[in-house]
Amino acid sequence: MANTGLQLLGFFLSLVGLAATVGATLMVEWKKQYQGKTHRIFEGLWMSCSGNERTTCEFHQYLLKLPTEVQATRAVMLISIFLSAVALLVSTLGMKCTRFMDGKDESKSTTAMVGGIMFMVAGVLTLIITSWYVKMIVQIFNDSNALQSFEFGNAVFVSWAGGLLTAAGGAFLGCRRCSRSPSNSSISSNHLLSTTHPKSNYV
Repeated sequence: MANTGLQLLGFFLSLVGLAATVGATLMVEWKKQYQGKTHRIFEGLWMSCSGNERTTCEFHQYLLKLPTEVQATRAVMLISIFLSAVALLVSTLGMKCTRFMDGKDESKSTTAMVGGIMFMVAGVLTLIITSWYVKMIVQIFNDSNALQSFEFGNAVFVSWAGGLLTAAGGAFLGCRRCSRSPSNSSISSNHLLSTTHPKSNYV
C-alpha cells in the first residue's frame, strides 16, 4: 500500500504540474511593462495586451517577427506539454491501482518507471527554458533603457512551479523500488530460504 500511495502522490503532483505548465503557456504575463501610472503592456507567448483600466489583446500574427526568446520558449513548452500528456497515459497503464496489465508485475512497474522518466524530462525542459527566458529578459533590461524595457511577469513563476511539480511527480513514479510489487520480493526471499535450508528426514 505504501508503494501505491507514492505512485498516487507522484501521479497527482505530475498532473498538477502539467496543469500549471499549460496555464503558464497560455498566460499573457510572461513579460510586462508599465508606462506611467496607469498604462500597462503585457506580452505572452501567443498574444500581447495593453491598455489602462481596460486592456485590449491581440494574437501574434507573424511567427518569424517574434523575438528569439518567445519562439524558443513557445516551442519547448509545447514539447514539454506533449511529453507530459504521453507520460500521463503511460503512467496510467503502469500504476498499481489500475487494472491494465494485471498479472504482469514486472512489465507494469517498468511502464510506470518509463512514464515517470518522461515526466521528469518534461519538467526539466520547462525549468530550463523558463530560466533561459528570464535570463534573456534580464539581459535585455540591463542593456537597454530601464524605462523602455520589459520585466518578467507572473507566468514565469507559474511555469517554474509547473516544472518543479512535474519533475518531482515523475521522480516518485520513476522510482523502480516504489513501483515494484512487494509480493515479488517476499516470494523470492521465501524461495531462497527454502532452497538454502532444505528439510531433512530422519528415521
